Amino acid sequence: MSQEEPWKTQFEVMGEFIRTQRKLAQLSLRELAERTNISNPYLSQVERGLHEPSVRVIRSIAKALNLSAETLLSQAGLLEAEQDTETSYVEEATKTTTLEAIQADPDLTQAQKQALSALYTSFLKEAKS
Repeated sequence: MSQEEPWKTQFEVMGEFIRTQRKLAQLSLRELAERTNISNPYLSQVERGLHEPSVRVIRSIAKALNLSAETLLSQAGLLEAEQDTETSYVEEATKTTTLEAIQADPDLTQAQKQALSALYTSFLKEAKS
C-alpha cells in the first residue's frame, strides 16, 4: 500500500459526502458550481475524490450546502477531535441520537433516510480504522 492511498480514500469519502449533500439539497452539479464560483469540471473531480480541494474551496462548498466548513474539513481529515473517556461517552450518545434523528425526520424520504444512515455509519467505520 502506498503512502498516497489513505489520502486518496479520505478525499474520495469527502467527495462522496459532498455529492450526497448536493443531491439531498436537490442541486445539480452545475447549480452547485454556480453557487460556489467553482468550475463544473473541477467540482466534479472534487466529488470523485480526484483533487485535494483548498480550504477556500471547502468553505465555498460548505456555505453553498448550508454546512459548516468544519464538517467538510473533518471529512478531508484536516480536523481531528481529541479523544478522552468523557468525549467517547458523548460521541456514543450522539451517534445513536444522530441515527434516530435521521430516521425521525419527516422531511426525508425513506430512501434519503437509508442513504444518510448508511453514509453516517460508513463515516463512523472509516474513523475507527
